[in-house]
Amino acid sequence: MSDIRLENITKRFKQVTALDDISLHVNDQEFFVLLGPTGAGKTTTLRVIAGLEKQDEGHIFFDDMPVDTLQPADRDTAFVFQQYSLYPNMSVYDNLAFPLRSPLRKTPENIIKQRVTEAAEKLRISHLLERKTARLSGGEMQRVSIGRAIVRQPRVFLMDEPLSNLDAKLRESLRVELKHLQKTQGSTSIFVTHDQIEALTMADRIAVLNEGKILQMGTPHDIYDRPATTFVATLVGTPRINLFNVQRNNGSLHITSSPLHLPVPAASIPEQLLLGVRPEDVRIEGDGSFDGTVALIEPLGVETIVHIKCGDQTLLSVVPGAASHRLGDAVRFNLARERLHYFDVGGSRLI
Repeated sequence: MSDIRLENITKRFKQVTALDDISLHVNDQEFFVLLGPTGAGKTTTLRVIAGLEKQDEGHIFFDDMPVDTLQPADRDTAFVFQQYSLYPNMSVYDNLAFPLRSPLRKTPENIIKQRVTEAAEKLRISHLLERKTARLSGGEMQRVSIGRAIVRQPRVFLMDEPLSNLDAKLRESLRVELKHLQKTQGSTSIFVTHDQIEALTMADRIAVLNEGKILQMGTPHDIYDRPATTFVATLVGTPRINLFNVQRNNGSLHITSSPLHLPVPAASIPEQLLLGVRPEDVRIEGDGSFDGTVALIEPLGVETIVHIKCGDQTLLSVVPGAASHRLGDAVRFNLARERLHYFDVGGSRLI
């Protein structure tokens, strides 16, 4: 496997800048996730790494060796696409074996059989080897697609939203399997997704992209607990973060259109700012410092989302299990002050 380094990569499509001077380093055997909304530049980054697109500026290195001039076949990457890209009239076995039968590889048939068998066992599709892929379910087809990448034993796996077309239960199952597979094989993997749950549960590290720029890079813990911008804060976390306009006045921070006020956490705090509060940090407690009214309840089984009206503002609070509250109930609550997020009016983190 390899470590992958991108230095100052820019990629334009006519007047559109898809990647704007991005740099990142993926360590050997790391599961690295590119997270962002549609159009952020995630897939373009993968395609540039694979050599399917040529960057306009910057350089790409595999194990400190430049690969800018290498053709896709010579970079030794395996690409798992969002669409399965299988041959419907071939058996699962032949689909898995196909990349090894390339004239460039000339892999002996006994080695092909060994690798196909091993990949099928890891992905639990051994019983499907003789079946035509046209007769498979979506989850089975995606397993075959992943297996076709595994048999090649590439330097790096590139995965472009491979789970997005699957139902929720199957997505959860394959998330676990992919992560386990990556760790047991010790592979270097770069995984693209717009799903923050996938990013947080699977990644060793995450790069958050938007409009072709990297906004923040770090562990899932870094991204969630210390978001660098309000964009990152709202992108990551379910339910969404509470975000309020705040005015500094007479030594306190006053939340606009609300009786809520807090101490100033640092002398450097500006007069106007944005305050972020994760829903799990809005704690409904009988002796809470603030009061409000229950405006909406969303029971989710393991937890309940309670919407609390406070002045003209509404705060989301997460309560474990089933909440006993009813619409219109008066509640008292506290904010976990050590876990508050402060941003300037431009959206950049202050402290």
